[in-house]
Amino acid sequence: MAKVRVGLLFGGRSGEHEVSINSARSIYQALTEGHNPEKYTVTPFYIQRQGLWTDPEQSLQVLQQGQSLAEQSILPAQRWQFPAAVADIQVWFPILHGPNGEDGTIQGLLTLMQVPFVGSGVLGSAVGMDKIAMKQIFERVGLPQVRYVAVERSQIWSNPCVFPKLCDDIEAELGYPCFVKPANLGSSVGIAKVRNRSELETALDNAASYDRRIIVEAALADIREIECAVLGNDKPQASVIGEITYDSDFYDYETKYTDGRAQLHIPALLPSEVTAQVQSMALQAFQAIGASGLSRVDFFYQESSGTLVINEINTLPGFTAFSMYPQLWAATGVAFPDLVDRLIQLALEENTTAA
Repeated sequence: MAKVRVGLLFGGRSGEHEVSINSARSIYQALTEGHNPEKYTVTPFYIQRQGLWTDPEQSLQVLQQGQSLAEQSILPAQRWQFPAAVADIQVWFPILHGPNGEDGTIQGLLTLMQVPFVGSGVLGSAVGMDKIAMKQIFERVGLPQVRYVAVERSQIWSNPCVFPKLCDDIEAELGYPCFVKPANLGSSVGIAKVRNRSELETALDNAASYDRRIIVEAALADIREIECAVLGNDKPQASVIGEITYDSDFYDYETKYTDGRAQLHIPALLPSEVTAQVQSMALQAFQAIGASGLSRVDFFYQESSGTLVINEINTLPGFTAFSMYPQLWAATGVAFPDLVDRLIQLALEENTTAA
């Protein structure tokens, strides 16, 4: 039986470029373990920060060294000149985090190539990336959430009358503390926790520099941050539950990617009824946005009141051997190499179903 030719696509133009390289290294390693070498031939394709696709030889060097290539000047047309080996790929494994990677952009390109790929399609990826659209859909299907206000950049960078009124409305609706977030960035980039009017104004201005759409969310006190992994297409499955603890004020970018700042607890110590509710809500969220393949769904649990609310869904979560998503499945009984295999098979299955 001929091996399936897998294209491992990583790097990209977002601020999570280095995270993507680390995820790709783990996936590449997993494809050399267990029965995977008998089933797959993997070819890496590294996308430089400027958008240039790199040939497999250079891409493999990036994986081996774990470092991005130095930036270079390129012509705009070069972004559409793909290495010749692209034509041989039978299924793509994109592990591009953040904008241009998990927002439907690369998924649209791969769809046009008419080659199956791991993960959600254009719709699920785009909705999963945009926090406002995501919350509107969650609200539509009845998933409980924190109170929030959707804001446009034009309201922030406006005349002196509009912006103060906007801040007045946010204070009246949400109060303090609250969180200000760009709607379309991942890994806590551009997020701020604010406690007064001055911090709110600064955070809104900063968030507007990242995105045209901004979301402001009420903060819950004394919460536990718990997560559930989802795997599948038409009949998705939910993993055991994990919990994140950390020593910072909130789970910001530095805490997320600095060794020792955050701890993962798997399985989370929760009442059985809460665990079941989290798993049910995770599956509901996955299906509500039209996700496929994989997702990690994040929740806030306030133990004192028994309040459970959904925070967000991540359709292309971090994928190193130490990331929450693969660790949750390992604890559920799916080892890392088997998880990678399952995801590729789900991509091929989805393509067959859609044909």
